Amino acid sequence: MFKKDVTPGAKTKVKSSAQRGIRAKVTETYPLLEPYIDDILPKKEQLDLVKLPDRVSLYALGTTPLFFQHMDDALLPHLALVHKYPACFARVRIDRGAIRFVLSGAALMAPGLTSAGGRLPDPSVADEDEYAYGKEDLPAGAVVVVEAEGKENACMVGVLKMGTKDIKEKKKGAALEAGHYLGDGLWRLSLD
Repeated sequence: MFKKDVTPGAKTKVKSSAQRGIRAKVTETYPLLEPYIDDILPKKEQLDLVKLPDRVSLYALGTTPLFFQHMDDALLPHLALVHKYPACFARVRIDRGAIRFVLSGAALMAPGLTSAGGRLPDPSVADEDEYAYGKEDLPAGAVVVVEAEGKENACMVGVLKMGTKDIKEKKKGAALEAGHYLGDGLWRLSLD
């Protein structure tokens, strides 16, 4: 979606009623962010809406991008926000071989998640504290953060094309639509 450099369009202030709606939508979609919602979207701060090409809306607080949305699709977190609160989002992990493809903007394929270095939610895990990827299988359409084997920070945010249970069974095909990844146009966008 953001393979090329992105030029910001019109910047408008979000009404307080709409800002309350966005706060409610964020806490509903990402329940683990609820303890931090006052830090992320303070009630007294002004939230800005920046129009981007291809009908993408970016919500920012000053020069800090927070969330983006394509038309009426899901509200996706910006990677800067994911890096600040990494444990608050559903996560999957890709193996080392898939990193270069993800960082070039390709759709994430199932083998990158099901190989030895990949991780998906696993209902058979006994100790959830040691396993950061959860026990619940994720449905198609769920927003996930993609981490890379051997790397500290997440490298991509996107929407699952098929559920994690299907990914484990089929082990082939596109698993995640190309969303926002490190080094893409949205990552390099300057809101100054």
